[in-house]
Amino acid sequence: MALVELAKYYDSLSAGVVQSRLEADGIETILFDMGMTLQGGGVAIPVRLMVDEDDVPRARRILSEAADSAGSG
Repeated sequence: MALVELAKYYDSLSAGVVQSRLEADGIETILFDMGMTLQGGGVAIPVRLMVDEDDVPRARRILSEAADSAGSG
């Protein structure tokens, strides 16, 4: 299993929402640097959403479909 970075988020809430969405579809995720973000401004280290390299295409498709359905509401 090789982890790859799927996305970066500058707030932990967004990272957690996306993590939950992927895990609901059976994709295991890990959030790196979760405690390093500074809510409310300043310099922030992004939260990195990591997935197994074999799950990347499916994870991207799930996130794309979620974004499309959110935009059509």
